Parts: sequence; C-alpha cells; structure tokens
Amino acid sequence: MSKHTCINNLILLTLITFLAACSSNTKQAFNIKSLAKSELDMVIDEHLTQTSSQAQTLLIKLYKRNPRELKKAPANTTVQIRIKQLFGSPRQIQFNELNDKYANSALIEAFNPNFKGDRVFAYMAGVAGILHTSYNFQDEFFMLDPINEQRVYNSARNLETASWLLNNSSSERGELYILSNSYSPAGVINLSYERLFGKIIASQDILANIIANRNNRTISKVLHGFASTTLLPL
Repeated sequence: MSKHTCINNLILLTLITFLAACSSNTKQAFNIKSLAKSELDMVIDEHLTQTSSQAQTLLIKLYKRNPRELKKAPANTTVQIRIKQLFGSPRQIQFNELNDKYANSALIEAFNPNFKGDRVFAYMAGVAGILHTSYNFQDEFFMLDPINEQRVYNSARNLETASWLLNNSSSERGELYILSNSYSPAGVINLSYERLFGKIIASQDILANIIANRNNRTISKVLHGFASTTLLPL
C-alpha cells in the first residue's frame, strides 16, 4: 500500500469517526449553521426563543382564564391551533377574522367595544406581532442580518402598554374585556400574567441595550408610563 493511499485512508477514517461522534451525541452535535452566526446573532436567537416561549405561555393562560373567547373563534379552533397560527413557521401575519390587523393594530382591536370576535386571539396577535416585528419578522438571525435597537426598545414600551390595557380596559358595564390577574376569596393575588410580561419586557430591554452597545449607537428613550395607551412605531 502506497504512502498516499495510507494518508487518504487515515483522513477517511478520521472523517467517519467524527461523523459517528456527532450522530451519537446530539447535545454536542455540530450545527453547520453556527458558522454563519456571530455572537450577537446567537444572543438575539436566544432572546427570540425565550420571548416566544413566554408569549405562548401567556396565550395558554389567557385562554384558560377566558374560555368564552375561544368559543367566538371559527369552528373546531383549539388553543394549539392558535399557537400554530401565531408562532408557527413560517409566521402568519394576516388573519381574516382580524381584518388583517397585526401587532399594534391588533392590540387596539382587542379592546374595541364593537369587536365581536375572539379578543384573546386579537390581543395575542398584538403581543406576538409586536415581538415579531421587533425582530424584523425573522425567526432566526445570521451574520449581516440587520436589527434595530430602537425598534426593540419601542416594542418593550408597547408591551408595557399591552399589560396596562389588559388590566384596565373594560366595557361600559365595567367588565374587563379580557380577564387576567385575579384575587381569590382568601385574598391571594394571582399576578402570574404580570410576571410573564415583566420577563418579556426585561428581555427586550436587555437586548436593545446589547445591540446598541455593540453598534455604538444610542437609544432614544421616551417618557412612557405604564398607564400610557400610546403605542410607539415599530
């Protein structure tokens, strides 16, 4: 056997061993897509994954608290179908039952006194849409993909508004359009919805600062209290 043949066989054996190791240990498996990602891309992906998961949890909790709203949806619609509609890949951003409203406009529609549809769906199309818009309508980031820190910051402020609207928007009869935080007969407060919003908002603020620092840019911060109903542009 020639020296050249031996070297080729050694290279082939090494490659086979490497591939076998990758396939047998999925946790350590090499993902070739990582070669096209910067450290910032990986950070953005992680924030995107976390906020999406938290938003899905919020959707599930709201439907449990407001089962009447799901009954207003098209026939045979389930919570899982709603999750797929709002968080599936590729993302759907237009819905006939919301007159194609999404993000800010869907959020407003959820508290429209004349809206007869599924308010939880409209609300979550607002929340999920605000997040999705802040990430440039992308589900994953790679090198050279742009992302604007101001848009991410603005999304956090709009989610503060979304949280306030959820807790305070009511009909002329004084009934909340969508139920969330509550008090038990024993006086125990359930603030799990508010805590979820706090996590999502904090994640968006942290990411906005990371992007701004990496790009050496300044975020234009506005006075925007929790009681504000103003929605910032995205």
